[in-house]
Amino acid sequence: MEHHRIKIETDELQEALGPFLHGYKTTAARISAIEAALGSAAGKFWRDELGKWTVRMVPVDLLVPEEYRRWRPLVRDAMGFVVSRLAANRLAPKVVEQMELAADTPPEARLLRFIAKVPGLQKIGQVLARNRKLDPRVRRALSELENGISDVSINEIRAIIVQQLRPQLAKYAVEIDSAILCEASVSAVVRFTWRNPESGRRERGVFKVLKPYIPSCYAEDMKILQHLAGYLARKHRAGGVRLGGLAETLTEIRLLLEREVDFRGEQTTLLNALQMYRSVPGVRVPRLIEPLSTDIITALTQESGVKVTEALGRADTDRASVAERLAEVLIAIPALTRDKDAVFHADPHAGNLLYDKRRGELVILDWALTEHLTRAQRKNVLMLVLMMILRDVDGACGAVERLRQRHAAEDQEQTRIVREHVKRFLDALPLFEVPAAMGAMRLLDEIAMEGVRFPAALLMFRKASFTLDGVLEDIAGSSIRMDSAITRYALEHWAATCTALFSLLSPSDWMALDWSAMTFASRMGARVVLRPWTWVPELLHSRAAQTAQ
Repeated sequence: MEHHRIKIETDELQEALGPFLHGYKTTAARISAIEAALGSAAGKFWRDELGKWTVRMVPVDLLVPEEYRRWRPLVRDAMGFVVSRLAANRLAPKVVEQMELAADTPPEARLLRFIAKVPGLQKIGQVLARNRKLDPRVRRALSELENGISDVSINEIRAIIVQQLRPQLAKYAVEIDSAILCEASVSAVVRFTWRNPESGRRERGVFKVLKPYIPSCYAEDMKILQHLAGYLARKHRAGGVRLGGLAETLTEIRLLLEREVDFRGEQTTLLNALQMYRSVPGVRVPRLIEPLSTDIITALTQESGVKVTEALGRADTDRASVAERLAEVLIAIPALTRDKDAVFHADPHAGNLLYDKRRGELVILDWALTEHLTRAQRKNVLMLVLMMILRDVDGACGAVERLRQRHAAEDQEQTRIVREHVKRFLDALPLFEVPAAMGAMRLLDEIAMEGVRFPAALLMFRKASFTLDGVLEDIAGSSIRMDSAITRYALEHWAATCTALFSLLSPSDWMALDWSAMTFASRMGARVVLRPWTWVPELLHSRAAQTAQ
């Protein structure tokens, strides 16, 4: 049925474009004809039609889980907007490719082909790939974006390396591999060997090279994102979806994604990351090879390992410990640091995480997208978690209020939204369940979906947490959860955890927690008395689970 519908859609598009495609038999000729049509007087009409057609070819229901169905009209319009704004020389090849694909090509495969050479959308796709609520077919397809992109040739990459590093290639006797090792959304990686003057030996390294089409394509993608928020706000002003702060949120995302092409910035971050993890056992960060690095090339030591979700067999007993270690290294250590600002990896999809089974070490790649959580932000996230454990609505609301970005004109409405969501979240928690860090992230995510604005760093920390949580599930299934891994790390390193707690929380914070703890029994007692129909089944279920164990 789905294949039949797609064939009808494709036939209708070919018929509509017939006057432009008449007599053109080759793919190149058809691309030129459609590109001419997009540049003609009727270009805007055709762009709008192509945007609508693309949305029909890749149903939004696959991309937006049922839980967020009210956002589907907005996502549908966003997809159409992006398609209709692509430059003709980028859009025309995509249209022809979609028309020439077999009618039985699945929608998720069509989606993957469509976002090729659209780095902004590829990056969003990498994030979505680990969303547990997404359709499994789409998740599997999008996971290919982690290490399955292929849209440049070795000759193109080699030409850039030679043009940028010709004197150094001779000086350090560099020999470049004959094939691309892997590709990411904005860069391609190729192996090389060089003579290290410090060691006097030949050593292995990798060049991470900015793809030649990225400067123009990325600039256009960022411009489209910049204008998208205004378009959606105008169209959905009365649609019942809260869009307050959407422009600011998309702007923050755009600015963060622009770091992907800041190779010098990544090189500095890499040096800092190496310092941060130098004393952490079982973790490796590639070392920068500065003499062979430029504004568009980062040279690194070659690190052995396999993509972490594929490194271990299903029966391997190390799966749980590797998953736990990832949560500790990428979330717990930055969150519990005593440093003023906590640096964290903001793009921990599986393609950036390797596991060296022989040495039992994790290798963390691609430090282009990083962020800093301030001491105040970490303190308020911690207070939110603790107040949620104590089921304190007022305390949790206070923590969220201190985390969000304040705008006087919206304060009253956003305060109402925060309180409404906090109360609903805590009321829905089973009586015997202890909420933790991921629960706090989910709560903040729900509040943000209602238009309440949070700093970009907190937005990226939430994204990184959800992405990594999906990776943990892919490694170890449901046996390991982010919260339990973080809790275990905190208990095993209790001295460092206590030091971090006392450095983050002020005397007034401790007083607030003391008061909340003293009134905890009355809050829970009120729930037991007023809502016996909820806690009795929960108690029976809890005892049954303990008996089963």
